[in-house]
Amino acid sequence: MTTYGVTGSTGHFGQNAIKELAKLVPAGNIIALARNTQKAEQIVPEGVEVRSGDYTDEKQLEESLKEIDRLLFISSQPGGPVARLTQHENIVKAAKNAGVGYVAYTSFPHADVSEAPLASDHKATEKLILEAGIDHSFLRNNWYLENEAATIKAAVSGQPFVYAAGDGKTGWALESEYSEAAAKVLASSTTKDVYEFAGTSRTYQDLADAIKGDFDVKSLSISDFQKALQDSGMDEGTAEVVTSIQDLIRQGNLDENSDDLPEVLGRELTPLAKALEIVSQK
Repeated sequence: MTTYGVTGSTGHFGQNAIKELAKLVPAGNIIALARNTQKAEQIVPEGVEVRSGDYTDEKQLEESLKEIDRLLFISSQPGGPVARLTQHENIVKAAKNAGVGYVAYTSFPHADVSEAPLASDHKATEKLILEAGIDHSFLRNNWYLENEAATIKAAVSGQPFVYAAGDGKTGWALESEYSEAAAKVLASSTTKDVYEFAGTSRTYQDLADAIKGDFDVKSLSISDFQKALQDSGMDEGTAEVVTSIQDLIRQGNLDENSDDLPEVLGRELTPLAKALEIVSQK
């Protein structure tokens, strides 16, 4: 009997991954790891076991990962009191010491060669997994369409659609599609070492053209975009992060031509107009 573990099980990605995994394997073979176990127990499918899974506690993680054969390791969010890479190092060490046989890790597009600042923790985590000698798949997720929710909802309500990525392209897809694919990889007996998961690469103008509504489209320079964010009341630090992502896209870091995502899902991705409608209604 194969036992499957999922870290970060109370987040949007983890919740959907477990829901999809339970369609593929018996719920009794699934272990959900969560920092907030009470919350996890309320939301996981019936039959799924919940264990403590605090990324900052290596010893606790090692205990919780025992008897897990295949682990979906969902990357943590940066900016916490404990550095993300330290958290990831804890999980890799715990997985190795607990005897986990396989790890599927949610990474960044072309993390091994990307020079994007956002890729650095992922590149280092992939290296840690390789050095640990654990069988693996790196699920290099492109961009969630939900990341553009504020821009999409503003346009739907008639406000300007503003961006600074120029003609840079992004492989947007719904977060639910990435998490479903992660579950399918985890449950599969034949996997690749690397998956470059992405939707069809599109520009922001392509997004704007697919949104139903009457609104202006404004393509700004990087500096004007950041100024506009700060003028709207966003603090300087947040404005810098948001602007840096626009610059990353402008430079082509998220342009992707891989078919890995629809191939693993076994179907075409949600059509853009429908996907935009889903995001705008969340």
